[in-house]
Amino acid sequence: MNPALWISKTGVQAQDAKLQAIANNLANVNTVGFKRDRVVFEDLFYQVDRQPGAQVDNNTVSPTGVQLGNGTRLVGTQKVFTTGNVQTTNQSLDVAITGNGFLQVQRASGDTAYTRAGQLQVNAQGRLVNAQGLAIVPEITIPNNATAVTIGENGVVSVTTAGTTAPTEVGQLTLAGFVNPPGLLALGDNLYQETDASGAPIEGNPGEGALGKLKQGALEGSNVQVVEEMVDMIAAQRTYEMNTKVLSAADNMMQYLSQAVR
Repeated sequence: MNPALWISKTGVQAQDAKLQAIANNLANVNTVGFKRDRVVFEDLFYQVDRQPGAQVDNNTVSPTGVQLGNGTRLVGTQKVFTTGNVQTTNQSLDVAITGNGFLQVQRASGDTAYTRAGQLQVNAQGRLVNAQGLAIVPEITIPNNATAVTIGENGVVSVTTAGTTAPTEVGQLTLAGFVNPPGLLALGDNLYQETDASGAPIEGNPGEGALGKLKQGALEGSNVQVVEEMVDMIAAQRTYEMNTKVLSAADNMMQYLSQAVR
């Protein structure tokens, strides 16, 4: 088989994967706390016909050798954890994280998951939960007679109840940070899970270190830049087309050879 067929096939597969990542980024341009994906490629093994520096004759060595590549492959995808634009909502239970930290929630399995989406709500039991109804960790309960909820930059949650003017502290929101956030496992539903690659979570109060502060009445938007994604999409589409042209050219060459030797 003509090696160009295999090489161009790997190029088509690579650009198809890149287009899939771009499509997912664009689909989530309005998803709160979404972090864009980028794909990482590497070249495949080389067919080395002559080693660089190999002896050509008694007085000459090959300066570069002969090394023929065999295409490309997808080696990984990476979440880009740059901060998205902060959007003011004026909703008292909305919080945006202006730093690298993650809110912690308890999944149905009992495991802890991590999120950048700060669309908090109160469930029927008065517990503070995220948009999917998962309880915030540590547990915070809002009294039934609360008339106002205040969330400080340091994560302190206070409420004002009917008949009182002084706020009462009811809990403390904490954040978790990771040495390698791109190593987190994306679960969907704006949730991430700890892995060996991400490292263990480092928990602290908002405002400590690089965890960042909380901004009440605001949400962090997606960090997807539409114009950038569109440019990447056009480039990927053109590269896809060029690889298919190589496929067609290699096929024509093989067809010509098969007809010429009849």
